[in-house]
Amino acid sequence: MDGCTANDGPVGFTRQMSRLPAFLRESFTYDRGSEMARHVELARRLNLDIWFADPHAPWQRGSNENTNGLLRQFLLKGADLSGVSQTQLNDIARLMNNRPRMTLGWKTPAEVMAEEMAKFSNRVALDS
Repeated sequence: MDGCTANDGPVGFTRQMSRLPAFLRESFTYDRGSEMARHVELARRLNLDIWFADPHAPWQRGSNENTNGLLRQFLLKGADLSGVSQTQLNDIARLMNNRPRMTLGWKTPAEVMAEEMAKFSNRVALDS
């Protein structure tokens, strides 16, 4: 996102999440940050359900919290991100998406995503 305001939220999330196929973005669980103040608009834009975690309940967003922990290996908590380029962020995402995860049976997120996309493609081809 270009910022962390209520106006930046729908624009930034729409820009990134619209790249995903609809079957991968049926719902979205978020904390109660002010950037989600326009969540109704975001839900309409992306045709998804938005859920909010209870305050002080990070276990309700376990995957996100785990990813944040991994991300801190590259960007420290509280770091000023204004000097981090999109290229650097893309490089970090590539490294994280190609790192095997125990919760994925030691597959990488990239492998699991490819498998899900292939299953969906096969299902669509069979349905047509």
